[in-house]
Order: sequence, then C-alpha cells, then structure tokens
Amino acid sequence: MVKSHKDLKVWQESMLLVKDVYEITNSFPADERFTLGQQISRSAISIPSNIAEGAGRRGNKEWTRFLYIALGSLSELEAQIEIAKMLGYINDNKIIIEKITFIRIMTTKLIASLDAKAT
Repeated sequence: MVKSHKDLKVWQESMLLVKDVYEITNSFPADERFTLGQQISRSAISIPSNIAEGAGRRGNKEWTRFLYIALGSLSELEAQIEIAKMLGYINDNKIIIEKITFIRIMTTKLIASLDAKAT
C-alpha cells in the first residue's frame, strides 16, 4: 500500500525529469529562458504535481483524472522538447524523450491498476 505519493516510482522519476529539464533550459539563450524555457519548465513541473495532487484526493476516480492530466503534460513537454531541438537549443534529445516515454508507460500502468481496482 502506498502511504504517500513520494513512495511512487512514477513520482520519483518525474521529479528527476524536472531536474533534467531545468538543467537543459538553463543552457537556452537568455531570451528563450523566459519564453520556451519557462513553458518547458511549467510542463515538467505539472507532471509530479498532478501525480501528487491525485494521490492526495479521495478515491481512484479522482486520482485517475489527475494522472490523465499528467499524461497530457508529458505530451506537451515532449512537443516542447522537439521544438527546442528544432530551434537548435538542444543537441540531443534522445535521453530526455526516453525518460518521458518511461514515465508515460508507468503513468499508464498506474491508471490501468486504479481502473482495475474500481471494477
């Protein structure tokens, strides 16, 4: 049984993703740190935040709703990372995309687990 969102591997991995994103966006040109860089950071922060908020809600249905929001933020982050690469702000985005994919898979499995418990 999970006592806290902090016990969830998906939350832990998403927190590491936030750290990675901040390291990447700190290397952006100064004018982009407050536009694309800030948007990328907000998307990344949204992932563990929604996992935590959902875990703190009553019932699996509400938790699942926040996990779907986290999935949306993962997709948004992936698109923004692709844009940053296209603009030349990131040389190699393979590792960060792999982390996004890994967290997406874990989130999807958690949703499936919660849905199975609801039926």
